[in-house]
Amino acid sequence: MKKYLLSILLLAAQVSAFAQFTVSPDKHYILKDNQPFFWLGDTAWELFHRLNREDADFYLKHRSEQGFTVIQAVALAEFDGLNKPNVYGDEPLINNDPTTPNDKYFKHVDYIIDKAAECNLNVALLPTWGDKINKAWGVGPEIFNEKNAAIYAEWLAKRYKNRKNIIWILGGDRNPRNQTDIAIWRAVGLAIKKATNNKALITYHCSPNELGSAEWFRNESWFDFNMFQNGHCRDVTNYIKVYNAYNALPLKPVIDGEPLYEDHPICFNVADLGTSSAYDIRHYAYTDLFSGAFGHTYGCHDIWQMYSPNNEPINGPHVFWQKAIDLPGAKQMTFVKRLMVSHPILDRMPDQSLIVENDLPPMQRIQATRGKDYAFIYSSEGKPFTVNMGKISGDRIKATWFDPKSGKTTPAGEAENQGTKKFTPPSSGYGNDWVLVLDNSGKNYQL
Repeated sequence: MKKYLLSILLLAAQVSAFAQFTVSPDKHYILKDNQPFFWLGDTAWELFHRLNREDADFYLKHRSEQGFTVIQAVALAEFDGLNKPNVYGDEPLINNDPTTPNDKYFKHVDYIIDKAAECNLNVALLPTWGDKINKAWGVGPEIFNEKNAAIYAEWLAKRYKNRKNIIWILGGDRNPRNQTDIAIWRAVGLAIKKATNNKALITYHCSPNELGSAEWFRNESWFDFNMFQNGHCRDVTNYIKVYNAYNALPLKPVIDGEPLYEDHPICFNVADLGTSSAYDIRHYAYTDLFSGAFGHTYGCHDIWQMYSPNNEPINGPHVFWQKAIDLPGAKQMTFVKRLMVSHPILDRMPDQSLIVENDLPPMQRIQATRGKDYAFIYSSEGKPFTVNMGKISGDRIKATWFDPKSGKTTPAGEAENQGTKKFTPPSSGYGNDWVLVLDNSGKNYQL
């Protein structure tokens, strides 16, 4: 009897270890332990490669305090990650052979993943940056084929399969060139699934394109959700891509995994276009989320590369990462998360029919989303707009203005839930974005 009970307990422990991230029944959202999960990510691509443990502790604790829930980081890093060792002098592979990982290097990765868990953070782990398969640019070298990629991926997945804070991202800023590349990534995805008893949650991080990672992998058995990158430009209609992906079959959750970074040269042209502002960052967050994304990734040009006096800057960052961690856009992501989790997550859907002025150009965009009992409407430049009432439940609607810059709220009165009603934000012009929150007045949602 004791042996039987022990077996049951061991099985339960195994199930608990795997009871982590899943896709919601409607295929639009992510769950963690069967509860709605809001992805607020940060691109810390060089985290494992460039930070020591003390700095990693500081970074993770700070991001946790700011409300982030996901850290995106790469095992085989972009900046000569195979041949330039980490801060402790360890390279990730022995003789650059994917079938012989260096345990000393991955003990540092272990430490950071476990520290992230202590900080209530999840790690979206990239097994490798894309230049190790497709050296279109960067350092490389190309070291993977189908066979050794599967061996490496299986080893990595087995190492981390019992950690509940892991999500998997393949790709690393590369679009597959051909069927050979696709076959390698397929081998990686299938190996991870097999090593985790099909419990791993996997996506693919591509370069900018129209369909996101679903262009190549939508029907792959290992591919769980779709990811976009917008190319670090302003005036990009990413909300159209996200909306189309939200509705594409077979249904998959969708997210912008690399939007315009804060403090980044606009379209890589700092001389003519300058660098991005906190407003640019907010604009992408709210338009992505309201057009159907299940979460959002923030990024900072100084932080993804962990720019410091010890590292050569790439594309001109000018703020060391320890200071950039408190840039305004990063702090304002706290307000994004607070708004999105203040109302039921799983019944929210994009719905431009809520507003009459529903097709303005990107930087004037008015974007709408709603649940059963509430609606959020984002006005990028504070332009007035007209709401088609009756789209949510309730005879009367309570209106509230939410300020994305400060997180403060301003009452906007009550109205009958019928006909049309015009709303004018408290301020307008560049950088004066606002969210109108409409609630069934019988509900008691708290912002």
